[in-house]
Amino acid sequence: MAFDAGMLACTLSEIRQNALGARVEKVFQPERDEIVLQLRSFAGGRRLLINAGSNSPRIGFTGAQKENPASPPMFCMLLRKHLQGATLAEVRQEGFERVAVLGFDGRDEMGFPCRTQLVAEVMGKYSNLIFVNGQGRIAAVLHPVDFTTSSRRQVLPGMHYELPPRQDKHDPTGTDRAAFLSLLDAALAAPGGRDTPCDRWLTAAFLGLSACVAREIAYRASGVTGALLGQCAPDRLADAFCAVIDCIREERYSPCMVLEGEKPVEYAFCTLTHYGSLTVEPVASAGELLDRFYGGRDREYHIRQRASDVLRILTSADARIRKKLALQRQELADCARGEEYRQTADLITSNLHRLRRGMVRAELTDYGDCREDGSFGVRVVELDHRLTPAANAQRYYKKYAKSKNARVELTRQIALGEAELHYLDTVFDSLTHAETAADLAEIRDELYRSGYASRMKQYTAARRPSNPTVAQFRTSGGFRVLCGKNNLQNEYITHRLAGKNDYWFHVKNLPGSHTVMLCEGREPGERDFTEAAEIAAFYSKAAGGQNVEVDYTPVRNVKKPAGSKPGFVIYHTNWSCVVTPSAERIARMRAAAR
Repeated sequence: MAFDAGMLACTLSEIRQNALGARVEKVFQPERDEIVLQLRSFAGGRRLLINAGSNSPRIGFTGAQKENPASPPMFCMLLRKHLQGATLAEVRQEGFERVAVLGFDGRDEMGFPCRTQLVAEVMGKYSNLIFVNGQGRIAAVLHPVDFTTSSRRQVLPGMHYELPPRQDKHDPTGTDRAAFLSLLDAALAAPGGRDTPCDRWLTAAFLGLSACVAREIAYRASGVTGALLGQCAPDRLADAFCAVIDCIREERYSPCMVLEGEKPVEYAFCTLTHYGSLTVEPVASAGELLDRFYGGRDREYHIRQRASDVLRILTSADARIRKKLALQRQELADCARGEEYRQTADLITSNLHRLRRGMVRAELTDYGDCREDGSFGVRVVELDHRLTPAANAQRYYKKYAKSKNARVELTRQIALGEAELHYLDTVFDSLTHAETAADLAEIRDELYRSGYASRMKQYTAARRPSNPTVAQFRTSGGFRVLCGKNNLQNEYITHRLAGKNDYWFHVKNLPGSHTVMLCEGREPGERDFTEAAEIAAFYSKAAGGQNVEVDYTPVRNVKKPAGSKPGFVIYHTNWSCVVTPSAERIARMRAAAR
């Protein structure tokens, strides 16, 4: 789903209603492409997020708290200089383009009143964030655009700001019913016009309409999302178009989200009716909608960016171990010939009188293969012509001894390799649950201690050992639940924070987090056990699955073998339960613990 001009109009309407006149308290830049303005008004504080990245550009209120870098970037420092203390005096959209202009009343370097502008161009991979001073010149730009990048439009400090080049399309908010019907008649009269998909014509003819909204208009007019222009009654198509665009003109927005199970797949500023098999859920505000839709995606995207070195090391180690295991298993299969080597050596020894040096093969009587008629079988054996018959027998005996010893050693090495692969799976799973830079630093520290990445010493040397910050939850019965997001946190909560009478949870036979429910002298209820098991299932490789089996047992039954990898434990006398974790319930329990 693209953040289209209709959704931008929806978010700007929400900003005008709730933050116009608010003062800028703080400016943050948690990510390279993202700015957060902390606004304060009589109605309270709000956080305005502006994302100008190519992955998920957008603007709107946010409730998410993100970790900020220790040293703010230069763009953030300049915005702090000019915007902190200023008031938000203007919020507008340029035409029906995906360009938002935020005007701030403040004072310049000389103390005189002035109005500066923060321009957010929310246009996919061309998104940008531009700070314009009181004279209309660009004072700072998040993504500078010079002649090497674009010959049509440059965006550089010191230049006068100009809007992006207009597209050869019609503004839907300035198109009334008669004008729409006129455009539709012209399209139908064009060669092949009646066979043009309705949604494709709408996006090609009008500014700012996403494919999702165009399909919705086509569906309302014809009852079919893939309808052709010739299949749509002009009056019904005009009515459907006007009904959607009137929502923007009159600021009657009804933001909604389309869910596949619990996974968000689409959103819009108006009600969507063409997703028959999926759940369409109305959302109270545009800011909440964007937080829910992009929250998980942003976290995964930024973690992938920050953890590229960790992922590269894990992938390399995983490929190396799998290749080694394949060779070892092949060698173990070859060891099955050990008994054949011994029998061949015995056969050569029993037929020494028939052999001489220089023979490369011989047909020998197999005295162990006695047949019913009293005769013996015959076997052909390969010989080394450079050796004596006795030396050939010794060569086969040595192969037998070697294969016997190799079987024992290869079995041990394969078990160690499989255990190492299982450990790497737990680290891969930890990466999926990492939420902050501190979580990634702990994973790097763990890999360095485990000997996988000596060059990660630069990350761990600057970071003094400290107690990990684990995720905390609270069940409906009031019990506190701790959950580790990596192996260092797992060991910390299981072996240092948990008491022997607390309960320990872990998904069965899969990589996952250690989860501990702190009892504090009380006995949890059935609902508390279920909720703690859901947390353990959610923070595991089975997240998103149904009927996930979870083991649980008192902490006193959980032991760490000497010399084992971080996070590895063994336990006995456990119970099991089957749960289906819900992201919404997990979020509520986490919020209750704050």
